[in-house]
Amino acid sequence: MRLPGAGSGPRMAPLRRRPKQLTEPPALFRAGTGPPVVTDGAADRGAGAADGAAGGQGTLVTGRRARLRDVAELLEDRPADPEVAAMAQRIARRLAIRRRSREHRGERGAGRIASMPYRYRSDDIDLDRTLEVLTERPVPEDTDIVVRERVRTRRDVVLVVDVSGSMRGEKVRIAAATVAALSADLAGGGDRLALVAFWSDAALLAPLDAPVPADRLLAQLLRIPARGLTDVGFALAAAHAELARSTARRRTTVLLSDAVHNAGPDPRLIARRLPELHVLLEADGEHDAPLAADLARLGRGRLAPIRTHRDVAPALNRLLA
Repeated sequence: MRLPGAGSGPRMAPLRRRPKQLTEPPALFRAGTGPPVVTDGAADRGAGAADGAAGGQGTLVTGRRARLRDVAELLEDRPADPEVAAMAQRIARRLAIRRRSREHRGERGAGRIASMPYRYRSDDIDLDRTLEVLTERPVPEDTDIVVRERVRTRRDVVLVVDVSGSMRGEKVRIAAATVAALSADLAGGGDRLALVAFWSDAALLAPLDAPVPADRLLAQLLRIPARGLTDVGFALAAAHAELARSTARRRTTVLLSDAVHNAGPDPRLIARRLPELHVLLEADGEHDAPLAADLARLGRGRLAPIRTHRDVAPALNRLLA
Protein backbone atom coordinates (compact mmCIF):
# COMPACT_ATOMS: atom_id res chain seq x y z
CA MET A 1 0.00 0.00 0.00
CA ARG A 2 1.15 3.54 -0.63
CA LEU A 3 0.51 6.81 1.11
CA PRO A 4 -0.57 9.79 -0.99
CA GLY A 5 2.32 11.22 -2.92
CA ALA A 6 4.04 7.89 -3.47
CA GLY A 7 5.63 7.75 -6.87
CA SER A 8 5.44 11.53 -7.39
CA GLY A 9 7.87 14.38 -6.83
CA PRO A 10 11.66 14.23 -6.50
CA ARG A 11 13.28 11.04 -5.26
CA MET A 12 14.03 11.09 -1.54
CA ALA A 13 17.00 9.55 0.22
CA PRO A 14 16.30 6.30 2.09
CA LEU A 15 15.32 6.59 5.75
CA ARG A 16 18.23 6.25 8.15
CA ARG A 17 16.29 3.63 10.08
CA ARG A 18 14.46 0.70 8.56
CA PRO A 19 10.96 0.93 10.09
CA LYS A 20 9.05 -2.19 10.98
CA GLN A 21 6.38 -3.01 8.41
CA LEU A 22 3.13 -3.50 10.27
CA THR A 23 1.09 -6.60 9.44
CA GLU A 24 -2.16 -5.20 10.85
CA PRO A 25 -3.77 -1.86 10.06
CA PRO A 26 -3.31 0.81 12.74
CA ALA A 27 -6.20 1.98 14.88
CA LEU A 28 -7.60 5.49 14.96
CA PHE A 29 -9.22 6.20 18.32
CA ARG A 30 -11.73 9.01 18.66
CA ALA A 31 -14.78 9.96 20.70
CA GLY A 32 -18.15 9.19 19.17
CA THR A 33 -18.68 8.58 15.48
CA GLY A 34 -18.19 10.46 12.26
CA PRO A 35 -15.20 11.94 10.42
CA PRO A 36 -12.29 11.89 10.17
CA VAL A 37 -12.03 8.37 8.79
CA VAL A 38 -8.70 7.15 7.50
CA THR A 39 -9.41 4.32 5.11
CA ASP A 40 -7.97 2.29 2.25
CA GLY A 41 -9.26 3.14 -1.19
CA ALA A 42 -6.57 1.35 -3.18
CA ALA A 43 -8.66 -1.75 -3.74
CA ASP A 44 -11.47 0.27 -5.31
CA ARG A 45 -9.24 2.23 -7.67
CA GLY A 46 -7.88 -0.80 -9.47
CA ALA A 47 -4.51 -1.38 -11.05
CA GLY A 48 -3.00 1.62 -12.74
CA ALA A 49 -5.36 4.09 -11.09
CA ALA A 50 -3.91 7.43 -10.08
CA ASP A 51 -2.61 7.48 -6.55
CA GLY A 52 -3.63 10.40 -4.37
CA ALA A 53 -5.81 11.75 -1.61
CA ALA A 54 -9.47 12.41 -2.09
CA GLY A 55 -11.61 14.30 0.38
CA GLY A 56 -15.36 14.41 0.70
CA GLN A 57 -17.80 14.65 3.63
CA GLY A 58 -14.82 14.65 5.98
CA THR A 59 -13.48 11.34 4.69
CA LEU A 60 -9.89 11.16 3.51
CA VAL A 61 -8.71 8.32 1.29
CA THR A 62 -5.05 7.86 2.09
CA GLY A 63 -4.15 4.46 0.71
CA ARG A 64 -3.76 3.16 4.29
CA ARG A 65 -6.26 0.98 6.08
CA ALA A 66 -7.28 1.93 9.63
CA ARG A 67 -9.57 0.52 12.29
CA LEU A 68 -11.87 3.14 13.83
CA ARG A 69 -12.22 2.62 17.59
CA ASP A 70 -13.71 4.54 20.50
CA VAL A 71 -11.19 6.49 22.55
CA ALA A 72 -12.81 5.12 25.73
CA GLU A 73 -11.21 1.77 24.89
CA LEU A 74 -7.78 3.39 25.01
CA LEU A 75 -7.65 5.62 28.09
CA GLU A 76 -6.71 3.99 31.36
CA ASP A 77 -9.31 4.40 34.11
CA ARG A 78 -7.43 6.59 36.53
CA PRO A 79 -8.12 10.10 37.85
CA ALA A 80 -6.36 13.11 36.43
CA ASP A 81 -3.16 14.02 38.25
CA PRO A 82 -3.87 17.27 40.14
CA GLU A 83 -0.18 18.20 40.05
CA VAL A 84 -0.13 17.94 36.26
CA ALA A 85 -3.27 20.08 35.99
CA ALA A 86 -1.71 22.71 38.25
CA MET A 87 1.49 22.59 36.21
CA ALA A 88 -0.46 23.11 32.99
CA GLN A 89 -2.14 26.18 34.46
CA ARG A 90 1.23 27.59 35.55
CA ILE A 91 2.71 26.97 32.12
CA ALA A 92 -0.31 28.54 30.43
CA ARG A 93 0.28 31.70 32.45
CA ARG A 94 4.05 31.83 32.10
CA LEU A 95 4.79 30.28 28.72
CA ALA A 96 1.82 31.30 26.61
CA ILE A 97 2.97 32.72 23.31
CA ARG A 98 3.48 36.48 23.57
CA ARG A 99 1.54 37.82 20.65
CA ARG A 100 0.76 41.30 19.52
CA SER A 101 -2.78 42.59 19.70
CA ARG A 102 -4.93 40.98 16.99
CA GLU A 103 -5.87 44.34 15.55
CA HIS A 104 -2.20 45.16 14.91
CA ARG A 105 -1.09 41.88 13.38
CA GLY A 106 -1.34 43.37 9.92
CA GLU A 107 1.81 45.40 10.63
CA ARG A 108 3.79 42.17 10.36
CA GLY A 109 2.34 41.38 6.95
CA ALA A 110 -0.13 38.69 8.00
CA GLY A 111 -3.58 38.41 6.49
CA ARG A 112 -5.23 39.85 3.41
CA ILE A 113 -5.79 43.49 2.42
CA ALA A 114 -9.36 44.71 2.93
CA SER A 115 -11.10 48.08 2.71
CA MET A 116 -12.82 49.29 5.86
CA PRO A 117 -13.82 52.48 7.72
CA TYR A 118 -10.99 54.49 9.23
CA ARG A 119 -10.32 53.50 12.85
CA TYR A 120 -7.22 55.62 13.53
CA ARG A 121 -4.85 52.77 12.61
CA SER A 122 -4.11 52.90 8.89
CA ASP A 123 -3.32 55.92 6.69
CA ASP A 124 -3.54 53.94 3.41
CA ILE A 125 -6.68 55.60 2.00
CA ASP A 126 -8.80 53.72 -0.54
CA LEU A 127 -9.62 56.76 -2.72
CA ASP A 128 -12.21 55.10 -4.94
CA ARG A 129 -14.25 53.74 -2.04
CA THR A 130 -13.87 56.97 -0.05
CA LEU A 131 -15.17 59.09 -2.94
CA GLU A 132 -18.19 56.81 -3.26
CA VAL A 133 -19.02 57.43 0.40
CA LEU A 134 -18.40 61.19 0.23
CA THR A 135 -20.78 61.67 -2.69
CA GLU A 136 -23.58 60.66 -0.33
CA ARG A 137 -22.26 62.50 2.74
CA PRO A 138 -21.21 66.08 1.98
CA VAL A 139 -20.23 66.61 5.64
CA PRO A 140 -18.12 63.51 6.33
CA GLU A 141 -16.94 62.16 9.62
CA ASP A 142 -13.60 60.47 10.21
CA THR A 143 -15.14 57.01 9.88
CA ASP A 144 -16.48 57.88 6.41
CA ILE A 145 -12.95 57.66 5.10
CA VAL A 146 -12.21 54.18 3.76
CA VAL A 147 -8.73 52.80 4.29
CA ARG A 148 -6.94 49.60 3.39
CA GLU A 149 -5.87 47.38 6.28
CA ARG A 150 -4.66 43.86 6.67
CA VAL A 151 -7.31 41.52 8.07
CA ARG A 152 -6.10 38.65 10.15
CA THR A 153 -6.65 35.20 8.63
CA ARG A 154 -8.44 32.56 10.70
CA ARG A 155 -6.25 29.57 11.53
CA ASP A 156 -6.94 25.94 12.40
CA VAL A 157 -4.09 24.01 14.01
CA VAL A 158 -3.72 20.28 14.60
CA LEU A 159 -1.13 19.49 17.27
CA VAL A 160 0.32 15.99 16.80
CA VAL A 161 2.00 14.70 19.97
CA ASP A 162 4.28 11.66 20.14
CA VAL A 163 3.32 9.64 23.24
CA SER A 164 5.33 6.51 22.40
CA GLY A 165 7.44 5.34 25.30
CA SER A 166 6.80 6.77 28.75
CA MET A 167 5.15 10.15 29.31
CA ARG A 168 7.17 11.20 32.33
CA GLY A 169 9.51 13.89 33.52
CA GLU A 170 10.55 16.50 30.98
CA LYS A 171 8.51 14.86 28.23
CA VAL A 172 5.35 15.64 30.20
CA ARG A 173 6.48 19.20 30.83
CA ILE A 174 7.23 19.73 27.12
CA ALA A 175 3.79 18.39 26.17
CA ALA A 176 2.17 20.61 28.82
CA ALA A 177 4.01 23.67 27.55
CA THR A 178 3.03 22.99 23.94
CA VAL A 179 -0.64 22.32 24.65
CA ALA A 180 -0.94 25.29 27.00
CA ALA A 181 0.89 27.75 24.74
CA LEU A 182 -1.10 26.83 21.65
CA SER A 183 -4.39 26.82 23.57
CA ALA A 184 -3.66 30.31 24.87
CA ASP A 185 -2.55 31.63 21.49
CA LEU A 186 -5.55 30.28 19.59
CA ALA A 187 -8.16 31.25 22.17
CA GLY A 188 -10.81 33.54 20.72
CA GLY A 189 -10.92 35.08 17.27
CA GLY A 190 -12.29 31.95 15.64
CA ASP A 191 -9.00 30.03 15.73
CA ARG A 192 -9.28 26.34 16.65
CA LEU A 193 -6.97 23.65 18.01
CA ALA A 194 -7.21 19.88 17.53
CA LEU A 195 -5.00 17.30 19.24
CA VAL A 196 -3.78 13.96 17.87
CA ALA A 197 -1.72 11.71 20.15
CA PHE A 198 0.16 8.89 18.47
CA TRP A 199 2.41 5.86 18.78
CA SER A 200 1.94 3.01 16.27
CA ASP A 201 -1.78 3.94 16.43
CA ALA A 202 -3.29 7.40 16.85
CA ALA A 203 -6.01 9.04 18.94
CA LEU A 204 -7.96 12.18 18.08
CA LEU A 205 -8.40 13.57 21.60
CA ALA A 206 -9.85 16.93 20.53
CA PRO A 207 -11.35 17.57 17.08
CA LEU A 208 -11.40 21.06 15.63
CA ASP A 209 -15.14 21.45 16.17
CA ALA A 210 -15.08 20.38 19.83
CA PRO A 211 -12.42 22.34 21.74
CA VAL A 212 -11.11 20.88 24.99
CA PRO A 213 -9.41 22.85 27.84
CA ALA A 214 -5.64 22.46 28.08
CA ASP A 215 -5.68 20.76 31.50
CA ARG A 216 -8.19 18.18 30.30
CA LEU A 217 -6.11 17.45 27.19
CA LEU A 218 -3.07 16.83 29.34
CA ALA A 219 -5.04 14.58 31.65
CA GLN A 220 -6.08 12.51 28.63
CA LEU A 221 -2.53 12.32 27.34
CA LEU A 222 -1.38 10.91 30.67
CA ARG A 223 -4.12 8.26 30.63
CA ILE A 224 -2.74 6.72 27.42
CA PRO A 225 -0.79 3.57 28.35
CA ALA A 226 2.93 3.47 27.51
CA ARG A 227 3.51 2.22 23.96
CA GLY A 228 6.59 1.18 22.03
CA LEU A 229 6.53 1.69 18.25
CA THR A 230 6.18 5.07 16.54
CA ASP A 231 4.34 5.55 13.23
CA VAL A 232 4.77 9.21 12.34
CA GLY A 233 3.15 8.78 8.94
CA PHE A 234 -0.15 7.50 10.29
CA ALA A 235 -0.35 10.37 12.79
CA LEU A 236 0.19 12.90 9.99
CA ALA A 237 -2.50 11.14 7.92
CA ALA A 238 -4.94 11.57 10.83
CA ALA A 239 -4.02 15.27 11.04
CA HIS A 240 -4.53 15.61 7.29
CA ALA A 241 -7.98 14.04 7.59
CA GLU A 242 -8.98 16.47 10.34
CA LEU A 243 -7.74 19.50 8.37
CA ALA A 244 -9.63 18.28 5.31
CA ARG A 245 -12.82 19.30 7.16
CA SER A 246 -11.51 22.80 7.87
CA THR A 247 -12.62 25.93 6.00
CA ALA A 248 -9.92 28.13 7.56
CA ARG A 249 -7.66 30.00 5.18
CA ARG A 250 -4.60 28.86 7.14
CA ARG A 251 -4.43 25.19 8.14
CA THR A 252 -1.38 24.19 10.16
CA THR A 253 0.01 20.98 11.61
CA VAL A 254 2.52 21.09 14.48
CA LEU A 255 4.37 17.81 15.11
CA LEU A 256 5.90 17.36 18.58
CA SER A 257 8.20 14.33 18.40
CA ASP A 258 11.75 13.01 18.46
CA ALA A 259 11.03 11.89 14.85
CA VAL A 260 12.31 8.38 15.55
CA HIS A 261 9.98 6.72 13.05
CA ASN A 262 10.20 2.94 13.49
CA ALA A 263 6.91 1.56 12.16
CA GLY A 264 4.91 1.92 8.97
CA PRO A 265 5.55 3.61 5.59
CA ASP A 266 7.80 6.61 5.03
CA PRO A 267 6.12 9.63 6.72
CA ARG A 268 7.63 12.05 4.21
CA LEU A 269 5.08 10.91 1.64
CA ILE A 270 2.12 12.25 3.63
CA ALA A 271 4.07 15.33 4.79
CA ARG A 272 3.94 16.62 1.22
CA ARG A 273 0.13 16.59 1.38
CA LEU A 274 -0.14 18.86 4.40
CA PRO A 275 -0.76 22.58 3.77
CA GLU A 276 1.75 23.64 6.45
CA LEU A 277 3.78 21.35 8.71
CA HIS A 278 6.07 22.58 11.49
CA VAL A 279 8.20 20.24 13.60
CA LEU A 280 9.07 20.71 17.27
CA LEU A 281 11.94 18.23 17.55
CA GLU A 282 12.53 16.80 21.03
CA ALA A 283 16.32 16.73 20.86
CA ASP A 284 17.22 15.84 24.46
CA GLY A 285 17.82 12.15 23.83
CA GLU A 286 17.58 9.87 20.81
CA HIS A 287 16.15 11.74 17.84
CA ASP A 288 16.26 11.82 14.05
CA ALA A 289 17.12 15.37 13.00
CA PRO A 290 17.48 14.60 9.26
CA LEU A 291 13.98 13.10 9.08
CA ALA A 292 12.52 15.99 11.09
CA ALA A 293 14.15 18.45 8.69
CA ASP A 294 12.75 16.56 5.69
CA LEU A 295 9.23 16.58 7.16
CA ALA A 296 9.33 20.34 7.78
CA ARG A 297 10.78 21.07 4.34
CA LEU A 298 8.32 18.88 2.47
CA GLY A 299 5.46 20.30 4.56
CA ARG A 300 6.48 23.89 3.71
CA GLY A 301 7.12 24.60 7.37
CA ARG A 302 9.95 25.12 9.83
CA LEU A 303 11.97 22.99 12.22
CA ALA A 304 12.69 23.98 15.83
CA PRO A 305 14.77 21.70 18.12
CA ILE A 306 13.78 21.86 21.79
CA ARG A 307 15.37 20.30 24.87
CA THR A 308 13.24 21.55 27.78
CA HIS A 309 9.75 22.94 28.26
CA ARG A 310 11.27 26.42 28.49
CA ASP A 311 12.23 26.18 24.81
CA VAL A 312 8.64 25.60 23.69
CA ALA A 313 7.11 29.09 23.67
CA PRO A 314 10.07 30.79 21.90
CA ALA A 315 10.12 27.94 19.36
CA LEU A 316 6.39 28.27 18.66
CA ASN A 317 6.84 32.00 18.22
CA ARG A 318 9.36 31.32 15.47
CA LEU A 319 7.31 28.58 13.83
CA LEU A 320 3.96 30.34 13.79
CA ALA A 321 5.07 33.94 13.21
